[in-house]
Amino acid sequence: MSTRGRTGWIVAGGAAAAGLAVLPLLTSSRSILTWGVLLFLNIALAQSWNLLSGFGGQVNLGHAAFFGLGALLTRFLWFQGQPLLLALAAGTLAAAAAGVIVGAPSLRLHGPYFAIGTLAVAEILRITASNVLPEVSTLPTAALAGYRLAPRYVLALGVAALTMAVAGWLPRSRFGHGLAAVREDEDVAEASGVHVFRHKLLAFVLSAALAGTTGGVFGYYHVSFYPQFAFSPLWTFDALLITFLGGVGTVWGPAAGTAVFLLLRETLALRLVEVHLLIFGILFVLIVLAFPGGLVEAWRTVAARRAWRGGETSAARAVENL
Repeated sequence: MSTRGRTGWIVAGGAAAAGLAVLPLLTSSRSILTWGVLLFLNIALAQSWNLLSGFGGQVNLGHAAFFGLGALLTRFLWFQGQPLLLALAAGTLAAAAAGVIVGAPSLRLHGPYFAIGTLAVAEILRITASNVLPEVSTLPTAALAGYRLAPRYVLALGVAALTMAVAGWLPRSRFGHGLAAVREDEDVAEASGVHVFRHKLLAFVLSAALAGTTGGVFGYYHVSFYPQFAFSPLWTFDALLITFLGGVGTVWGPAAGTAVFLLLRETLALRLVEVHLLIFGILFVLIVLAFPGGLVEAWRTVAARRAWRGGETSAARAVENL
């Protein structure tokens, strides 16, 4: 993408974020703000998964572990009277530390072994949470009385913007170039002077930290939930499906994928209650088969064809004018 085109996308993204940020001032509709929170949380979670699995090529099936850690620790500290931002920072740091602990040994595995290993870690945490914390976690009475959706909406928007900014920075950074080399061929990257393990571990920790931040916003947003729900594999597989739908390893893929994913899923859930998951799964497979590079790649293909036809037309006109 040219510098002019990149600048245009950045300006458009900033304008869209600014417009979305003032939405709570224009409407108090709970359904609109709730949709906004769900949209931003899914964008942030999918983008955090994309940083490691899309840009780094390391398919992590245990992403829910870091989301759950961030959610529970942020919520616990906030319930104890700590400032929300301090609790959110603690949840993020805990998820990053867990990323180091889990990533250091698991990244020595390759391919499906790495994926299965991370999935096992997430399941261990989910089962442990269900045994240690079996009771539902509900907001205290004072917090419930002062519950407002607007600040949760703005916080979720901020986390989504943060993950998008990190994804936009990564491909153009020195670290991102090294990570892309690791994704393409680890042996060649190592031979070229790229420290493969260090790049993979840093990407793992960055991905885990942002998943923890997203989980912290989830813990602040929800009125009540069972602690083990924060570690559900659904958080991993929704992020995976959204990223594949939008475009793996792309900046805008998770955002585009989230919009289509939520719209499709909720529409089918309302109209085809009993069989909506089956229909959704079939439609998802068909979409992925039709657009193997995701929606972003499909958009690029259409734009390239239009540009080529435009160039062909200009050339034809130039010949006619000779």
